[in-house]
Amino acid sequence: MNKRDFYEVLGISKSATPEEIKKAYRKKAIEYHPDKNPGNKEAEENFKLAAEAYEVLSDPNQRAKYDQYGHQAFEAGGFGHHPGGMNMDDIFSQFGDIFGSAFGGGFGGFGGGGGGQRRVKGSNLRIKVKMPLEEIVNGVEKKIKVKRKVVAPGVRYKTCPTCNGQGQVMRVTNTILGRMQTATTCNACGGAGQIIESKPKEADAYGMIMADETVSIKIPAGVVDGMQLKVSGKGNDAPGNGIPGDLIVAIEEVEHPELKREGENLHYDLYISLPEAVLGCSKDIESVNGKVRIKLEEGIQSGKILRLKGKGVPSLNSYGVGDLLVHVNVWTPKNLSKDQKDFFEKNLSDVNFAPKPEKSEKSFFEKVKDMFS
Repeated sequence: MNKRDFYEVLGISKSATPEEIKKAYRKKAIEYHPDKNPGNKEAEENFKLAAEAYEVLSDPNQRAKYDQYGHQAFEAGGFGHHPGGMNMDDIFSQFGDIFGSAFGGGFGGFGGGGGGQRRVKGSNLRIKVKMPLEEIVNGVEKKIKVKRKVVAPGVRYKTCPTCNGQGQVMRVTNTILGRMQTATTCNACGGAGQIIESKPKEADAYGMIMADETVSIKIPAGVVDGMQLKVSGKGNDAPGNGIPGDLIVAIEEVEHPELKREGENLHYDLYISLPEAVLGCSKDIESVNGKVRIKLEEGIQSGKILRLKGKGVPSLNSYGVGDLLVHVNVWTPKNLSKDQKDFFEKNLSDVNFAPKPEKSEKSFFEKVKDMFS
């Protein structure tokens, strides 16, 4: 199923400035806010989708990845953003400041100013995963041990008496414009809406302990160095009835000793001897999934590029697979015996050794142009 374009969701162009993105999101969020559309599921989904679009487009790194790879940059393998993927607590906790006092000052969870209980979100965790080229080409499922904060067994919470579980305290002040109502985070519970009633001695002041957990991460084929994937709910837990943070997985590509990556294409330098170039030969070429045998015609020229279709890296957007480009380099010997030197000296003026580039032979600059196009 095709996902709606994030720029279309917010009604902006792809060249929109950060301020235009923020303004467009605020307009959409107010239009579809649950307080204005009680019981309207369609409005709620549009509200979530607008928040998701803003989450991506307001972050320069996320926006660059989305512009290049679309939704696949975050969705493949179950990661990250997808329409409806954010819940209401995520939205209110992350972007509530954008609404200002549009709904009576601050949000307390579902329904905003309607009195719902606020749920705090735990902090995110970040890890870096090193991936060799073989794993990038084929995709992989990794099991990573993560140390994260979890609610300790035996912890009991109770409703915060200061804010009555709202996580916020409403204050009314008199100004020249009249009585103004504002909401501030409750100091007693830190915005969680609950406080510790009892806890084991090994738990911290919030009832949390550190625990190891093995997380299974499905990484799709075609990821690029620096890309970040999100595993929802595998960050630190939040106290009380809070929702867990996310695990952010940063991809680090390990350089291959022989293959060089350029987008979806791979490059391989093949060195052959002068006799091999003259007589032709067969060679085993290194590829990601094993060796590939190719045949070189007699009289092959140095600088020739052979293209092996479909032997490169899969596109993250499922647009196909790149190619393996083999660059032929004829190695000229530096140390020759007397007989070898005599042979070449005798043939210096031989017409068969005189350069005769054919019209079909491309220049170096033409080859570079073709390579990048």
